[in-house]
Amino acid sequence: MMISQVFILSSKGDRLVYKDFRGDVGSDAVGIFYDKVTALTGDQPPVVMTHKDVHFVHVWQGGLYLVATTTAAASSSPFAIIEFLNRLAALIKDYCGALSEKTLQMNFALVYELLDEMLDFGYVQSTSCDVLKNFIQTEALSARPFSLFDLANVGLFGADTQQSKVAPGSAAARPMQGGKSEIFVDVIERMSVVMGANGVLMKAEVEGEVVVKCFLPSCSEIRMGLNEDLSIGDPQLRGYGAAVRVDECHFHPAVRLDEFDAHRILRLSPSQGEQSIMQYRLADHLPLAPPFRLFPAIEKDKTGRLLLFFKLRCDLPPKSSAVNVSATVRVPKGCVSLSQELSSPDQSAELQPHNRAVVWNIARFAGGTQLSALFKLDVPALSSASTLEVGPVGLTFELPKVTASGLHVRFLRLAPAQHRGPARRWVRYVTHSDSYAIRI
Repeated sequence: MMISQVFILSSKGDRLVYKDFRGDVGSDAVGIFYDKVTALTGDQPPVVMTHKDVHFVHVWQGGLYLVATTTAAASSSPFAIIEFLNRLAALIKDYCGALSEKTLQMNFALVYELLDEMLDFGYVQSTSCDVLKNFIQTEALSARPFSLFDLANVGLFGADTQQSKVAPGSAAARPMQGGKSEIFVDVIERMSVVMGANGVLMKAEVEGEVVVKCFLPSCSEIRMGLNEDLSIGDPQLRGYGAAVRVDECHFHPAVRLDEFDAHRILRLSPSQGEQSIMQYRLADHLPLAPPFRLFPAIEKDKTGRLLLFFKLRCDLPPKSSAVNVSATVRVPKGCVSLSQELSSPDQSAELQPHNRAVVWNIARFAGGTQLSALFKLDVPALSSASTLEVGPVGLTFELPKVTASGLHVRFLRLAPAQHRGPARRWVRYVTHSDSYAIRI
């Protein structure tokens, strides 16, 4: 694999990072790439594009374009270049704490140092965090601003409060060189659901992974215990009445499974940085009910406007909540205006005519509660057939501290005498919506 250039662009086309390794592709490649991307009408531009004898391979992460160019004469595998770009994004997150336009602007010298060590005349030398840490000298600058909320974690005379013992949401978004001895285990799940107009669950699927992000100076082994009643495959193979089940799972080659069958314990020696150690999947038979239920009503008023009335119920436990909830409702073609009545002031809605959709946003949705919205749409030449164009409703959301599969980490133990001073251990859970569609 031979790479000619690597550059990173913002969503507006601003050049944040540019490195030319071989000099066989002109510097106008940045403008050519952005013109080709913005000229496309689809939401997802092709990963590989060609201009004359230059191939552009890119990935989109953190609101940024990470792009590599290669020539036709190099005959490089696009899959290998995509893997390199994904690894570059992961390394920037490890060393800078996050992948964003602001962190790149603050740490551009560090990113250039990473590229110099990863590539030599366009040939990949190493993408291993353990190898690169021996050569990277630049210290990262954190982009996290000071917040008065940080003072809420300090008690009388600077003593720690109980709240300070909970990992904040941005706790893992810090540079790997920050000097703190910490290890994070994130159980991340993505939920796909299709519900019929009568509320019947037609499809449910969960894909999850266990991600370890290690900031320990040295660690020869950690032991992680999962649910003792975890069953893989047919629940009859593990006994009747298993509480937690996954259809299939795959482990990182570095994970040792000698205690997994008997005690559901994973053993591994994590490298510094982020590593996905387990991936699993569950289909159809979810242990919990879907988190949201929609009750729609569609009619025409006397003035000829289309009325959409929605009640959205959150079926999470009362102590849980969903954040960043967004409901996208498909509406008839030609809608020109929208008026709205929302049940609480922390909601918002907007009409997107180019997408033929009304987007209803809810910042935080407490479990066991219900919210409602009335949308009044002006549709020229409204007919009874127009109501058939409404729907489906697509939901996006995030469920912190919740796993749809029920998978949990029982314990996380470090082998003794492996680290200098105390090491903090954090376990976090989050479920994202992958595709959550409700038919009307």
